[in-house]
Amino acid sequence: MNETEQLLEQVAARARHCAHGPGRPGEPLPAPLGAEEIARAEDILGVALPPLLGQLYTCVADGGFGPERGLLPLRQALAAYQARRASGWRWPEAVLPVADLGCAVYACVDCRSATAQVLLFDPNTGEPDLAWSVDAPSLAGWLRGWLDGTAWFCEESALGQDHDLELAPWPEFRSRI
Repeated sequence: MNETEQLLEQVAARARHCAHGPGRPGEPLPAPLGAEEIARAEDILGVALPPLLGQLYTCVADGGFGPERGLLPLRQALAAYQARRASGWRWPEAVLPVADLGCAVYACVDCRSATAQVLLFDPNTGEPDLAWSVDAPSLAGWLRGWLDGTAWFCEESALGQDHDLELAPWPEFRSRI
């Protein structure tokens, strides 16, 4: 079993254990998606979904698990992407919002990044240029932080809300709009 397969197995086990479900904790997770839904998403984004992200949706569930409120169902993530691309925030191409962290903040996957870099979008700064930062260099690392409780969004993490979190700005923002 390779590292990605091990990670998917760990995510699936945690998702089954503490599923957010579509309505409230304890409800069953949505069914995994088929290849046709992934192809539709890729048509909308104009690029292939990163393999790990696609596997989360096709092997684990269509959202409802993961950090904070869990991954968004893919259709909801795509709707959010399309709405933000049409907004005045100059949303970058192929950057898919995957988790609503509350207060209009989203964790997003850069689908053009070789590592599926996870970005944080926080419009509360009031400036599009300042709204983007790097949350994790890779989707795999972001998921591992959730699994082991070391990511800033985990209650048990020493990096939680009681500390001033300083994320690195996303330097590619300007070139991707």
